[in-house]
Amino acid sequence: MASPATVVLIPFCVSGHLTPMLEVGKRMLRSCRGNDDGGGGGSAMSLTVLLAQLPESHRAPEVDEIIRQHEAGASDSGFDVRFHCLPAEKLPDFRGGEDFISRFMQQHASHAREAISALESRVAAVVLDLFGTTLLDVTRELGLPGYVYFTSTASLLSLLLRLPALDQEVAVDFEEMEGAVDLPGLPPVPAARLPTPVMKKDCNYEWFVYHGNRFMEAAGIIVNTVAELEPAVLAAIADGRCVPGRRVPAIYTVGPVLSFKPPPEKPHECVQWLDAQPRASVVFLCFGSMGSFGPPQVLEIADGLERSGHRFLWVLRGRPPAGSPYPTDADVDELLPEGFLERTKEKGLVWSKWAPQKEILAHPAIGGFVTHCGWNSTLESLWNGVPLVPWPLYAEQHLNAFELVAAMGVAVEMKVDRKRDNFVEAAELERAVQCLMDDGSEEGRKAREKAAEAKAACRNAVEEDGSSSVALQKLTQEMVMSSK
Repeated sequence: MASPATVVLIPFCVSGHLTPMLEVGKRMLRSCRGNDDGGGGGSAMSLTVLLAQLPESHRAPEVDEIIRQHEAGASDSGFDVRFHCLPAEKLPDFRGGEDFISRFMQQHASHAREAISALESRVAAVVLDLFGTTLLDVTRELGLPGYVYFTSTASLLSLLLRLPALDQEVAVDFEEMEGAVDLPGLPPVPAARLPTPVMKKDCNYEWFVYHGNRFMEAAGIIVNTVAELEPAVLAAIADGRCVPGRRVPAIYTVGPVLSFKPPPEKPHECVQWLDAQPRASVVFLCFGSMGSFGPPQVLEIADGLERSGHRFLWVLRGRPPAGSPYPTDADVDELLPEGFLERTKEKGLVWSKWAPQKEILAHPAIGGFVTHCGWNSTLESLWNGVPLVPWPLYAEQHLNAFELVAAMGVAVEMKVDRKRDNFVEAAELERAVQCLMDDGSEEGRKAREKAAEAKAACRNAVEEDGSSSVALQKLTQEMVMSSK
């Protein structure tokens, strides 16, 4: 029997990119095993993960643990998953996040070529991070199909595909533009709601234009979304309305790609606290692996929560140390207003360290989520039917927030002052929380209903005949057949 072909994954090694790519790889292996008719219970596919590892100062604390867990999980399930660390490179000079990621991935092109060429297994395909499109040169040189794994929304994909043409149409920086941008499949998008890297035509913006062009060369684009969540946008992409006159690569919607661990024997302290709260009574505030606020904003949040009168679980992190993007544990006594913890102890919990967000969002006591709108966090919320209050901070989160309110209807809008570093006044947070959580709020009721519909769509999509499962099976079969 021929040895299984391998699919090579080349993620960017931060948790929000690494975890979903590893999870979709494992799902491909399961799909392949399910379709294996050889009678031996084996799989016609293996995974090879090439890791361009960040230095410790830039590495998210959980990345090493993510890799260890996936290695152990693959071994336990009998899947063939192998990790290969590419030679380390000196960090590139860069002028922003997207510039850094794109240059960092580009630096590893020759190492990736050598590693792929040295593999003993037949290579079925190479799956690249969305910021790794420079490596499509490698896949072309090796005669291999190169796919892009897109960790965000179909709406962002629509924007990036449209951006090369939009760049020619709009002469000024988008931050100077008045009015709205036409993104096929979405209501008119105010220019002020576009992703942070697009607002100014600098090197980060230029990389977005570059990647938007290179996506068109991919054999396919794998998107961590659910077809039923973004039908109009996906139809616009498939119809070629983002790139008129050009062939669009095949789009595979395989989401929500979420990884769930068994709950620990002893529940986390946050979960224990939630166990004592009434159903759907708690608003959860958490802002991702890189979200933190300065003292003035912390005071506004505290004031807004206290005035709202609602129960809350607030993950409050300290500012990152110099040279790192990741927050520290917060000094709660120093940051919070005097007497706040005492006054709110019956209704609130402030947690100053990492918190198990997935377990928290799955808890029946959670009734709403104030979030930075990172797409992984958003999918975790929708998987559990939890409506949102968007508080976008960076990257594509402002566009996500717009879509959640204006297109999906699963969120209550909150005014975020982008020109003041995304500042939110206490009164505005109070209003948004009350609107989301109060039974008498029509806007909140609609968001809760839409979130419940989104939950059903997410869960149906990954069932055996669901849209995401069917797309994943099609993708896997195409990869296996291309390697024969």
